[in-house]
Amino acid sequence: MNHRPFEDWLLDDQPLTPEQKRDLLSHLRLCTSCSALAESNLALHTTQMISPTPGFSDRFKARLVRRRSEQKWRQMVGILVLVLGGLGLISWLAGPVIQEALSSPAEWITTAVGYFLYVLTSLQALGEAAAILLRVVPSFVSPAGLFVILMVVSGFSYLCIVSIWRVNRLPQGV
Repeated sequence: MNHRPFEDWLLDDQPLTPEQKRDLLSHLRLCTSCSALAESNLALHTTQMISPTPGFSDRFKARLVRRRSEQKWRQMVGILVLVLGGLGLISWLAGPVIQEALSSPAEWITTAVGYFLYVLTSLQALGEAAAILLRVVPSFVSPAGLFVILMVVSGFSYLCIVSIWRVNRLPQGV
């Protein structure tokens, strides 16, 4: 049964033609979902609006100002942590290179080449280890086991994404 036009008619505050009214009433006799929607809509339209308590807007504005200042504070702390962490990481990675750069140019070139070779061989070793694992793991783990492992990793990734989203989302409402 197509409820779409009847739901639209019930929820819109537009006047209906006599034919639309007749179709709507006959549909409401048959459809419990639409009749419940009509009752809810009628109840919402007949309720009396109450005025807010005195000082509501002042309290709301004060709370809004407080939340904005808390949000700015959290953002400043987050940026500070990010900058300090980035500077620490850069100094940790580039520290040996900078230390050697302050000495003679020959030592600097030797250190840079050694660092480049270290990174290159580390990446090659990780690639070889991954290739070996990809060749060996399927012989030990059944396809169902691989599926379970994949689902666990996917679930963990989903939890991380949701956690990051919940921490970073802006509060809505009052």
